[in-house]
Amino acid sequence: MNTKLTTSSENFHGLDHLRALAILLVFIFHYTILSKGEPSWLATISSFGWTGVDLFFVLSGFLIALPLFKAIGNSQPISLRTFFIKRSLRILPVYWFTLLIYVLFPFFREKESLPSLLKFLTFTQNFGLNIKTHGTFSHAWSLCVEEHFYILFPFLLLWMQGRKHKKIFIWILPVLFVAGIGLRYYSYHHIYFPHIHDKLNWMYWYRAVYYPTYNRLDGILTGVGIAVLYQFAPNFWLRLSRYANLIFVLGLVVLTGAYFFCEDQSTPWASVWGFSIIALGYGCIVIASLCETCFLYRWQSKVSSFIAAISFSLYLTHKGITHCTQEVLSAYTTNQNVIFLVSFLSCLLFARLLFQFLEKPCLRIRNQLLQKRNVRGVTFS
Repeated sequence: MNTKLTTSSENFHGLDHLRALAILLVFIFHYTILSKGEPSWLATISSFGWTGVDLFFVLSGFLIALPLFKAIGNSQPISLRTFFIKRSLRILPVYWFTLLIYVLFPFFREKESLPSLLKFLTFTQNFGLNIKTHGTFSHAWSLCVEEHFYILFPFLLLWMQGRKHKKIFIWILPVLFVAGIGLRYYSYHHIYFPHIHDKLNWMYWYRAVYYPTYNRLDGILTGVGIAVLYQFAPNFWLRLSRYANLIFVLGLVVLTGAYFFCEDQSTPWASVWGFSIIALGYGCIVIASLCETCFLYRWQSKVSSFIAAISFSLYLTHKGITHCTQEVLSAYTTNQNVIFLVSFLSCLLFARLLFQFLEKPCLRIRNQLLQKRNVRGVTFS
């Protein structure tokens, strides 16, 4: 594992398209829930829109792991201080601000009530979540999964740096991937299945199968695996890149199959295998987008770059803004297409303002803080 790519920094334009796609899928999925299926033409997209989160997981796994792998490949120390300062100032200000809005302004809440504030502050909301009674800001569950990854992954790499046989790490990824499948099997058959005939069986499915971190690592592990190939197997990656567009098509084929396979998410097969299939499908598309021969890599779009830049703020606030916009517009029009368009533009505007006046200043503070303290280690975007 001592072979490495030497580029100091990359502009992954292809990933901007995928980040924009991910947030659009999530937005459409949540919008149709809040609008009770309107407008009806969104149904085909929205039924698979929940997989936008899985695409985010693959992207996060790759983008967080790659700089750490570069440090290892260059025999540089991994600075936990640098890592956690950068992650904290990237995520916490916008997250806390959004949470504050939910707490202080009840009209912003798209559902009945918030879970315990402690759950949000400790990133444990995704364990034992009852979306029937505490469905407000429920989409923060995915942030919990990513935070758990941010906390554990650097320590795992530090442990590996101290081992003589670093290649064992290559085997950890598939072991964890398979373990996730096994944990979903257990969660479905031993935690969810006893409630399958209950009136609220869907709530038990989300709580037992869909939300827990240990059941949703497929996408992140796939992204980490892609980072391993990208950093430590340049010759293999070069050969792979020759077929980038074919790999993209393969990803589309896998995701098309997953669309029908997961049409009913709560079936035993979809619950156990669906997340893995979706992660691998999106993994193929991410691989393709990283290759210079792929059309996604070469295609630069200001629209994609804009949506990708504000995607975090948009993800956190889109349900609350959509809810408020729908409430206001419903008094003036019943045209669902108009309400959808205005809701989408409202979400973009609010996210843009949040990015401009909170995210960007915090990123500048982050960079100044690290420069002032002269913290050494890996840099992260």
